[in-house]
Amino acid sequence: MAINKDNFCVIMGGGIGSRFWPFSRKTLPKQFLDFFGTGRSLLQQTFDRFKKIIPTENIFVVTNALYADLVQQQLPELKAEQILLEPARRNTAPCIAWASYHIRAINPNANIVVAPSDHLILKESEFLTAIEKGLDFVAGENKLLTLGIKPNRPETGYGYIQIAEAAGENFYKVKTFTEKPELELAKVFVESGEFYWNSGLFMWNVNSIIKAGEDLLPELASKLEPGKDVYGTPEEKKFIDENFPACPNVSIDFGIMEKADNVYVSLGDFGWSDLGTWGSLYDLSPKDEHRNVTLKCNSLLYNSQDNIIALPENKLAVVEGLEGYLIAESDNVLLICKKDEEHAIRKYVNDAQIKMGEDYI
Repeated sequence: MAINKDNFCVIMGGGIGSRFWPFSRKTLPKQFLDFFGTGRSLLQQTFDRFKKIIPTENIFVVTNALYADLVQQQLPELKAEQILLEPARRNTAPCIAWASYHIRAINPNANIVVAPSDHLILKESEFLTAIEKGLDFVAGENKLLTLGIKPNRPETGYGYIQIAEAAGENFYKVKTFTEKPELELAKVFVESGEFYWNSGLFMWNVNSIIKAGEDLLPELASKLEPGKDVYGTPEEKKFIDENFPACPNVSIDFGIMEKADNVYVSLGDFGWSDLGTWGSLYDLSPKDEHRNVTLKCNSLLYNSQDNIIALPENKLAVVEGLEGYLIAESDNVLLICKKDEEHAIRKYVNDAQIKMGEDYI
């Protein structure tokens, strides 16, 4: 199949990944790490995936200015102008708005797929087919499309999408979005058959997302839209450095997707995982006969089960009598906590920063 020159990809790669501390650090967040020993980081795997259906020159990475060198080292195929450097962290709506205005200056007919940089996709060909069909669905149409994943368990770590009437083969109008639910509600969602996991992957025509932003987030559009004449020019960086930090800190889900009336979902099951937490890494990793996971290091485990152990290569962990624990060491930090208490990791990160300083973050 010929690659469509009107199709673009925006990879969001600016997060800190604090839920993966201490592996994911401010200077080297999780998207730049190779968790599975494949020789490619999560960011590189994301790029490798999309370049099969999107022209390389049409792939952009939006990331924090701190990570300019990291992105260029890991993705030497990208020109410097394909790496959009945020001067401040402002969530996904400002990131997507900036990328959209930038791409419109290059191609006013652009269709865009927006993807996080930390997803795992096991059934890649099925996934890419769905992306191509999705880009066709939104081309020249005022439609905002997200990718819904068929749930295989009542997961409380993902948002959910409830589908309404069909709008084409495997496309549905979205009825509601629900943020991460409690377990009992998640069970109801899965049993109903009407709810799908919200993958955080989006597709739209550039004009549709810009219109939605101007209608639903005028305070954001007012910061970035007046610079439309500077996008794609040398003045763009100065304009962004001045205006981007003043943008509201709002997600694309809350700011646009949950409020717009032209939102659709394409359904699939691609062996997808949002590699957002140690728990998700545990679920995806091979286990021994006592359901223990050992990553990169060596281990001797006695009377221990349901643990995940991640230490530097060639280190040996000797563990006795632990059940359901995370043991992770990276650089100057050793973390030992209950695996199902990993939501507290952000608190540990904050406490370490306040009490011990930036060296541990």
